[in-house]
Amino acid sequence: MTKTVERPPAVRVRPVKAPSPAGDRRRRRLTDHLRAYGFLLGGLICFALFSWYPAIRAVVIAFQKYTPGSDPEWVGTANFTRVWQDPEFAAAWRNTLTFTLLALLIGFAIPFVLALVLNELRHAKAFFRVVVYLPVMIPPVVSALLWKWFYDPGAGLANEALRLLHLPTSNWSNGADTALVSLVIVATWANMGGTVLIYLAALQSIPGELYEAAELDGANLLQRVRHVTVPQTRFVILMLMLLQIIATMQVFTEPFVITGGGPENATVTVLYLIYKYAFLYNDFGGACALSVMLLALLGAFSAVYLRLTRSEEAV
Repeated sequence: MTKTVERPPAVRVRPVKAPSPAGDRRRRRLTDHLRAYGFLLGGLICFALFSWYPAIRAVVIAFQKYTPGSDPEWVGTANFTRVWQDPEFAAAWRNTLTFTLLALLIGFAIPFVLALVLNELRHAKAFFRVVVYLPVMIPPVVSALLWKWFYDPGAGLANEALRLLHLPTSNWSNGADTALVSLVIVATWANMGGTVLIYLAALQSIPGELYEAAELDGANLLQRVRHVTVPQTRFVILMLMLLQIIATMQVFTEPFVITGGGPENATVTVLYLIYKYAFLYNDFGGACALSVMLLALLGAFSAVYLRLTRSEEAV
């Protein structure tokens, strides 16, 4: 009798599909994005807590009657109306716009000229870079106190130098006609170091062949600057101009430390008036209303400026 041998059931092997290259790329890209946002999460949280939330909170308080220790009361646009009718409001905006204009005339040209000079130096270039950048490393309050002593009408260094040269002295920051110009000089000296280095980096990125071609065509120094340097650094100039306008519209340290807004409100700026509303008048609603006005003006200016520069680049 023969014994039948049972065969095991056949195992069906399913073909393994090869991974899709497009799917792998999507998964890899998603993993990279998640990893990047994981590293950025701490910074985003800090930025949200200390920048976005205060900005949103300030917009809300601008429409409220808010004092510490009491419940906020919704008042609509009453804060804006009260701030608008304040006699210091017009003076603050006038001083701020004048300061910005003077800073553009004085503080925008000087860094560019210094960068051109440093770019042409052949010896001790690193030393002069440190000298130019040194004021930026000094704390702003210390710098303002230094210039306050410098501008002292009695024993200040500025008037002492004028006396040695047998020139008439000035009231500097104590005179209503000269105080704002004096603060512009302080701000220019304190902040031009970073601008000079940015200009210097832009100048060093210009191909030398362009200058050689201009020299072969007989261009002098001014013509080379006009037809080679300025067009090649145009984007950097425009961006730094925008940043400088935004920064000078928010000037506070120099009026606060050196002049205290005087004399005769000649140096009261918008940011200094915001400080007075919040910490002297205890009116946080008015301070936030004025802050929203400044934010709206700077935002509108930045949008128009960037739109115009973008359209010019397209042409």
